[in-house]
Amino acid sequence: MSVLVVTGTGTEIGKTIVTAAVAAASAGRRVAVLKPAQTGLRPGEPGDAAEVVRLAGSHVTAVELARFPEPLAPATAARRAGLAPVRPYEVAEAAEKLAAEHDLVLVEGAGGLLVRFDDDGATLADAARLLSAPVLVVAPAGLGTLNSTALTAEALRARGLDCLGVVVGSMPAEPDLAERCNLTDLPVAAGAPLLGVVPAGAGSLRPAEFRARAGSWLAAQLGGVRPADRPAGLGGRADTLGERPG
Repeated sequence: MSVLVVTGTGTEIGKTIVTAAVAAASAGRRVAVLKPAQTGLRPGEPGDAAEVVRLAGSHVTAVELARFPEPLAPATAARRAGLAPVRPYEVAEAAEKLAAEHDLVLVEGAGGLLVRFDDDGATLADAARLLSAPVLVVAPAGLGTLNSTALTAEALRARGLDCLGVVVGSMPAEPDLAERCNLTDLPVAAGAPLLGVVPAGAGSLRPAEFRARAGSWLAAQLGGVRPADRPAGLGGRADTLGERPG
């Protein structure tokens, strides 16, 4: 697996932090993170790719293809800014170029899988198909996540794309009943394994601590040490920032 596409069931659910965790768990390898479309930021402001480098370390190369100032879907943001949209073939070409020089390329989408890149309806799924790359789905922990995860997985299957697995992007320190049950039910909804549970607030850790702990949140398929589909963390509870991996 030289290229991995990271998508989510929605926005603001932890895609960037999960991408950073995967990059951090891949220390010792040459890693690149590719952000096809960064929205909501002006030139010079640090974006998602820069945040991955800050948290994961200097072994990560960050590439951003396009930036649009308004916090909207890429197609809408590009149109309103009067700028050219990102095209799936451009994403694929950039990822393939990075893959020739890196051991792992992480392509982090904007919003969910089917958010439009352009007014023709192209999406991150189209880029993944051009790359023949597996897709990692980042999902929230709480109510509603089973439906959105199942819909995302169904969209992947309909396009002949491989869902590598699901990662919970932000698990509360004291998960409620739904959040605990969802850890068991998410693999069923996705038809793919649960490959990680990232604790809420992980992005606020010092970078050195983030790097030291990232592997404990992820399964071996993502460079970590957590058993795949393991629904609970230390002592049968979700891992929290107040606990150290054993």
